[in-house]
Amino acid sequence: MSDHVLVINTGSSSLKYSLVDARTGEAAASGLAERIGERQGRHLHRGPDGETETTRSIPGHEDALRLAIDAFESHGPSLDGLDLAAVGHRVVHGGSRFSASALIDDALIAEVTELVPLAPLHNPANLEGIRVALRLFPDLPQVAVFDTAFHQSLPPQAYTYAVPLAWLEDHGIRRYGFHGTSHAFVSQETALLLERDPAETNTIVLHLGNGCSASAVRGGRSVETSMGLTPLEGLVMGTRSGDLDPAIPAYLMREVGLSAEDIDLALNSASGLKGLAGENDFRELERLRASGDEHAGLAFDVYCHRIRKYVGAYYAVLETVDAVVFTAGVGEHSAEVRAASLNGLERLGICIDNDRNNEPATGARRISTDDSEVAVFVVPTNEEWQIAREALGVVLA
Repeated sequence: MSDHVLVINTGSSSLKYSLVDARTGEAAASGLAERIGERQGRHLHRGPDGETETTRSIPGHEDALRLAIDAFESHGPSLDGLDLAAVGHRVVHGGSRFSASALIDDALIAEVTELVPLAPLHNPANLEGIRVALRLFPDLPQVAVFDTAFHQSLPPQAYTYAVPLAWLEDHGIRRYGFHGTSHAFVSQETALLLERDPAETNTIVLHLGNGCSASAVRGGRSVETSMGLTPLEGLVMGTRSGDLDPAIPAYLMREVGLSAEDIDLALNSASGLKGLAGENDFRELERLRASGDEHAGLAFDVYCHRIRKYVGAYYAVLETVDAVVFTAGVGEHSAEVRAASLNGLERLGICIDNDRNNEPATGARRISTDDSEVAVFVVPTNEEWQIAREALGVVLA
C-alpha cells in the first residue's frame, strides 16, 4: 500500500479532489468539477501534463468523479498503478459524536445523516460524495475527516451557551467550531517553526478567508474557537455577520416583518464585508478602500477590530502565548490586515516587523521582530494534506 490518499471535498454543485502523498504533502494532481447539475458544467484537472479544462454537462456528482478518474488516466498520474491507501472525505459537521476522523461504514453514514439539521447546506453534499466514492472505489478504505473534530477538545465552559440546559441536552445547542483541519494543520506547523513539541506550544490561529475563524490552541488541543453551533458566529467574514446581539433577529421579525428565513439568508449571504461595503472579495475591498471609499474603509476597520478583540480574549484564555498565526487567503496575503489587527499590542509582547510583514513572500514565514516575546507567523494552510494524513492514520491504526 502506498501513502497516497485521494482527498474529496464535495459541495452541493461542486466536487474538488486532490491526490496527496500523506507523508510529504505533495499533491500529484488536483481538480475541480463545478456547476454540477447545470446545463454547462466545468471540469479542471491539474496533473503532471499540466492543466486541462473542459466545459460540458455534468449531470451529477458520480459523473463528476468519473470525469476525475478519466482525467487521472488521460493526464496522469494513473490511479491504477498507485495502490491508493484510502479515500479521505471532508465532512463539515460531526456534532459531538466524532472527536476524530473515522472509517466510513453504514453506522457512520447514518450518524452523519442525523446531523444534517446542524449543517443542512453541507452534510447532504458531503454524504453524496461519500456514496458516490463508495460505488466507484468499493475496495478502498474510505475515511471521514470532520471540520468540527479538532474542536471537540473544548472544555465545557467554552462550548456551553448560557441558555436553558435542555437546549443542549435535547437539541445539541452548543459551540462546535469549524475549519478544524486548518487549525490543526497550522498549529502543528507553527510548533515545527518554533522547534517545539506541539504539546508544549500555545498558539492563536487566525484563519482568514471568505469564511473566518479564530482558535486558541493549548498544547496542541483546541480550547476555544470563534465559530459556534454554525459557521455564522465569531469574526466578520465575506458574507457572514459574525457576532451580533441575539435579539436582533427577533426585533427584525417583530418591527420590520422579516421572516426567519429572510434573516437567516441575510446574515449568512448578505452581511459581513458584502453587507457593509457591497463587496466580499477582499482584494476588491482593499482597492475600494485605497480609492477612498468610506464604506470599504469602515468594513476594513470593523473586520480588523473584531480580529484584534479575539486575539486579546484568546490571550487571556491561554494565559501564555507562544505565537499568533495568520492563514488562509486573506491571512496569508493581506499585510494591511495583519498590521491593523496586531499593531499596538507591544504590551502583550506582540511586535510586528513591518519590513517582514510587507515583504511579498509566499510560504511559511515569521513577520515579528526577533525580540518579540510572542512570535507572529504567516503559515499557508493545507487542509488537503491534513485530511490525507488523518485518513492514512485511521487506515494504519
